[in-house]
Amino acid sequence: METMVMSNKQVIFRDYVTGFLSESDLLINSTTVNLKVPAGSMTALVKNLYLSCDPYMRNRMRKPDPSSPATALSFIPGKPISGFGVSKVVDSGHPDYKEGDLLWGAVGWEEYSVITPIPNLHFKIHHTDVPLSHYTGLLGMPGMTAYAGFYEICSPKKGETVFVSAASGAVGQLVGQFAKLMGCYVVGSAGSKEKVDLLKNKFGFDDAFNYKEESDLNAALKRCFPVGIDIYFENVGGPMLDAVILNMRPHGRIAACGMISQYNLQIPEAVYNLWLITYKRICIQGFNTIDYLHKYSEFLEFVLPYLREGKITYVEDVADGLESAPAALVGLFHGKNVGKQLVVVSRDLH
Repeated sequence: METMVMSNKQVIFRDYVTGFLSESDLLINSTTVNLKVPAGSMTALVKNLYLSCDPYMRNRMRKPDPSSPATALSFIPGKPISGFGVSKVVDSGHPDYKEGDLLWGAVGWEEYSVITPIPNLHFKIHHTDVPLSHYTGLLGMPGMTAYAGFYEICSPKKGETVFVSAASGAVGQLVGQFAKLMGCYVVGSAGSKEKVDLLKNKFGFDDAFNYKEESDLNAALKRCFPVGIDIYFENVGGPMLDAVILNMRPHGRIAACGMISQYNLQIPEAVYNLWLITYKRICIQGFNTIDYLHKYSEFLEFVLPYLREGKITYVEDVADGLESAPAALVGLFHGKNVGKQLVVVSRDLH
């Protein structure tokens, strides 16, 4: 049988990163890939269509440290980085996937990936009446993150006050909309006027502010939440978390989804008001979406009707071509993205 080989462009991890991630830490390389998987193999060859840029990927660029669980899955220098993506099966030895199937899940940052499909890490796409790109965000890992963090961890009740930081991002824009559907009062913070306008005019937040224009975050939160905050969906960490704790109501809940302000710092910023969590009986819980992916079908049943009815909307920031992927990922840490940042590798479904 003739072996079919294609060129395969990849994003290569140059070396472990200290300080801020730079485009030069990621290299574009070209290799080749066999378009047929070995006979009897349980693998699948997929053509990557969309790749998801996510803040957690910065933590996989740290040098492995046995004392830090954040570096347990560090990328390997000289190898392609990986993340979540939307792909089409080109060839498969796996019984659950056949040529032409669409899926989302863990793939390499490259044009073609050879994967071993794993339950709750790779998901076949059955609903194609919605944009395929949504499976990098709203209908993918960020959507599950918003769903699990808000409903499972925050235990929201109608009428409660909810604050979301990085509120126009992949996860925050959904948390705010979920909270509004619950009948909560919702405020978000973001880093530009354009993003603040999106929060108020497109996503239906009750209020929003640009944290870069606030000299006193505590005062900004007091202005937006005169009676205090019941639920904080934490995406940024640092001084914002400190100010939120001052404004939390007794028995408030904080879902610690991420702390993007800290990922590039060699010395993390201190949080000074933690002592108040005792007196206010505040519950702070970190979580990893991986622990909730078994609920994905339940999530789809919940969110798809809202999406189809136009009751949930989603904004994406699209970078074109694999060559643009390093700049798109780096841009996350400078607030350059408006909405969910993703990369189009190919729009060709053939």
